[in-house]
Amino acid sequence: MVPLRDNNPTSTTPLVTYGLLGINTAVFLFQLSLSQAGIDTFFEHWALVPAQLTQSFRGALQAPVYEWVTLVSSQFLHGGFFHVGGNLLYLWVFGNNIEDQLGHLKFLIFYLSCGVLAGLVQWIFDPYSTIPTIGASGAIAGVMGAYILRFPRAQIVTLLPLIIFFTTIRIPAIFFLGFWFAQQALFSLASLSSNFNLGAGGVAYWAHSGGFVFGLILAPLLGLMEAKPRSPRN
Repeated sequence: MVPLRDNNPTSTTPLVTYGLLGINTAVFLFQLSLSQAGIDTFFEHWALVPAQLTQSFRGALQAPVYEWVTLVSSQFLHGGFFHVGGNLLYLWVFGNNIEDQLGHLKFLIFYLSCGVLAGLVQWIFDPYSTIPTIGASGAIAGVMGAYILRFPRAQIVTLLPLIIFFTTIRIPAIFFLGFWFAQQALFSLASLSSNFNLGAGGVAYWAHSGGFVFGLILAPLLGLMEAKPRSPRN
C-alpha cells in the first residue's frame, strides 16, 4: 500500500524515518544471530514485561529505572519476519509524511512518546502479564492517528485478494485507517472478557488502540495542523 500524491519538491528527506527503519532492521538482524535461549534472555532484559514494570513501581525490583527503559527499547524488538516487515511497511508509508509535516526533532519526540504511552496503556489493562510486549506497532499506530488527521482524503493504494489473484484499489485514508482502528478497538474491548485469550494471539491490541488515540492527541499539540500544507508522498 502506498499513498498517492502529486510531485512535491518542497518535501524534506525523512531522515528520522530512515533512521528508525535502519535501527529496527539492525536489531532484528541481531536477533536472528541469537540462539533461542539468547533471544529469551534478550527479550527478558529489553522487552516490556508488564509484571516486571508493576513490580518496579512497588519497589520489588532492584533497578526500577531499568524497567522504564524497556518502554523505549521494546519498540525496536520484533517477533518474526511478518511482524517486523509489516511494521516497517506501515512506518515507511505513513511516517515519512508526518515527519515532513512536523520536522525531524518533533517527529522523533512524537514517535517515541506514542510508543511509550502505548506500552503504558497495554500495561494498565494487563499489569500482571509475564508475556513480553515487543514491536513498533504502538508508536506506528500513533503515526497513523496523526496521518488520519492531516491527510484524511489521501488515497491509499491497497492490495485486494480476489480468490486466485490480486488487484489494487484506492481507499481514502479516513476509511482505511478508521477501519484499522475500529478493528483494534473491538479486539481491545474483547480482551476484557475472560473468554478472550490475548496472550495466545500474540497481539497487544490495547497498545495499538492507545497509540492511535495518543497520536490523535499529541500530533496537534506538536503543531501538526499548523504545518504548511503538503500533499502526502510515497
